[in-house]
Amino acid sequence: MSGRPEPLFPLFASLETLEGVGPKTAKLLEQTGVEAPRDVLFSLPYAVVDRTRRDTIKGAELPVTLTVTVTVGVHRAPSRRGAAYRVHVEDAQADFQLVFFHAHDQYLRNILPGGTKRVVSGKLELFDGMAQMVHPDYILPLEEAGDIPEFEPVYHRTQGVTQKTMYKAVQSTLARVPELDEWIDPGQLKQQKWPGWGDAVRVAHAPQGLDDISADAPARARLAYDELMAHQLTLALARRREKKARGIASKGDGRLQSKVLKTLPYKPTDAQARAIEEIAADMANPDRMNRLLQGDVGSGKTLVAFMALLVAVEAGGQGVMMAPTEILARQHLQGLRPLAEGAGVVLEILTGRDKGGEREAKLAALARGDIQILVGTHAVFQKGVEFKDLRLAVVDEQHRFGVRQRMELAEKGQGADVLVMTATPIPRSLALAQYGDMDVSVLDEKPPGRKPIKTAVISTDKIDDVVGHLRRAIGEGRQCYWVCPLVEESETMDLTAAEDRFKRLRSVLGEGVVGLVHGQMPPADKDAAMAAFQAGKTSVLVATTVIEVGVDVPNATIMVIERAETFGLAQLHQLRGRVGRGEAQSTCLLMYQAPVTEGGRKRLEVLRKTEDGFVIAETDLQMRGAGDLIGTAQSGLPVFRIADLERQAPLMAVAQSDARALLATDPELTSKRGRAARVLLWLMRQDRAIRLISVG
Repeated sequence: MSGRPEPLFPLFASLETLEGVGPKTAKLLEQTGVEAPRDVLFSLPYAVVDRTRRDTIKGAELPVTLTVTVTVGVHRAPSRRGAAYRVHVEDAQADFQLVFFHAHDQYLRNILPGGTKRVVSGKLELFDGMAQMVHPDYILPLEEAGDIPEFEPVYHRTQGVTQKTMYKAVQSTLARVPELDEWIDPGQLKQQKWPGWGDAVRVAHAPQGLDDISADAPARARLAYDELMAHQLTLALARRREKKARGIASKGDGRLQSKVLKTLPYKPTDAQARAIEEIAADMANPDRMNRLLQGDVGSGKTLVAFMALLVAVEAGGQGVMMAPTEILARQHLQGLRPLAEGAGVVLEILTGRDKGGEREAKLAALARGDIQILVGTHAVFQKGVEFKDLRLAVVDEQHRFGVRQRMELAEKGQGADVLVMTATPIPRSLALAQYGDMDVSVLDEKPPGRKPIKTAVISTDKIDDVVGHLRRAIGEGRQCYWVCPLVEESETMDLTAAEDRFKRLRSVLGEGVVGLVHGQMPPADKDAAMAAFQAGKTSVLVATTVIEVGVDVPNATIMVIERAETFGLAQLHQLRGRVGRGEAQSTCLLMYQAPVTEGGRKRLEVLRKTEDGFVIAETDLQMRGAGDLIGTAQSGLPVFRIADLERQAPLMAVAQSDARALLATDPELTSKRGRAARVLLWLMRQDRAIRLISVG
């Protein structure tokens, strides 16, 4: 895969090779990410102006853009400085004015000589009862009127670059579009009635009406698919490389798993059993496992992950479970310890807090293989941490981990299988965009005994009623989370909001009843406050959102979220999932402050109606868009120029299976279609994929 294929050279030449683009325009375009003719090609028009010729303006609904042949009448120069220059014109049935500001008298008399015919095109508006066209876009003699496009594409403007310049640059790029072999599966091309690549680009830049600029227009859908296909090919190549990497076959014999299952008070759900089976099969296979375990809050991911860790131990190896924070690592430890004891397995924790002799002793035990399962933070991958025989790495809360980190993690484990757990239900299209290199197991059932959480929406005016409700619940020995609003970006403001609420609740409910946790506290204080709440020493925990992930207090049955309308859907769903973990009926109170925006109202409504994280995630995607949903910057989510993950979700799934199928039949991409796919990767700047092929 030596360098870029020759047919693509013209598309990757400098911008200044395009007609009408000088050094200044090139600089302006480069600031918006348009660096080569290829990027001009993928900047599709977002609107279209109808400039078809009409006989007359009569009967048109103003304001509107019109193109009409006129006879030029009287010129009226401005009487004072700064006033308008007006030219009276008549079409076949009506008359109107062309209006110019700061215009040169002589120039206008040259291009609009009295008594001649001209074709004018521009926006016609009504002003003081008179129809007028201010600064027409086109004024041409009849024989040149063919230069006015009937339907003119409208491009996103870059400061200082006019529509005309963009149009010229696009036309100049289209003139050098090479003929490329087809990389899409022929059956699919036919079924979707998509044009070839060259035709698709030409048609997309020549819309003949509004239908042609919709995402479903065949030319646009095809170009969007090309982007998704290139992305999925990259992920599929990464996946193949992972699979080819030295995997280890870890076959469990079930003896430890059955011990744990016997101690459980309930039977695993079908979804859990299915996930355990998929993971065990992957681990027994010599290829390396790269699997995502996706499950809503409370769907029982931890048990599934622990069973997978037991497979590693049964096979004579070790397992590690990584959490993003110290609090979560300790919680995994508490949750897993009773299970490990039931199975007679040695479980230990390693975090940044382990120092000196204690740390040395743990490291030695790990290297000897005496510690069979290790729980920890990222500290487990620091220098000096050596496993005797690491078979499985479980990573909690994936979305802080992009594809790159996954690859680094796998390299550390000399072929260890990787299982990633996420409690964020991700809509399928995004899951494919983000985790297309992984196999996915979904837990879509709740374990038995989980009661639904009652959700109510209340105005902040009723805060006294809420506090009264709390007081009664505390009297019955129940516990409550009180989440404070996020104040803009400032953490000090967040802090004040939380501290004020803490003081007010403490004065009403009494000393020692209320605890406080926020992002600015030293970790030790935060852990102490959490521990006091977990142990039931405090009844109410006032918090900023630091509690959203993973914290488990079965006795907490009330979740109050202040200014809930300012939170995102996924976040509200995560917060609500902190209650409803015990036997008692739980409640979530979403407090809003009027007036609420349309979006805010819809979010609260969706939460009130459903507890299904996948339904909530799909709604969130429709409302916020893909970038926001996982914070594009850190999401590892690709930025597409044409494809729209919200509207074109189904295409992503097709692209994934197509990319995997192509590599299965042509792993080195040497067939005719395989070579075309290589060109696609170059065209889409998928450098990582190109490197993966060249190293093979």
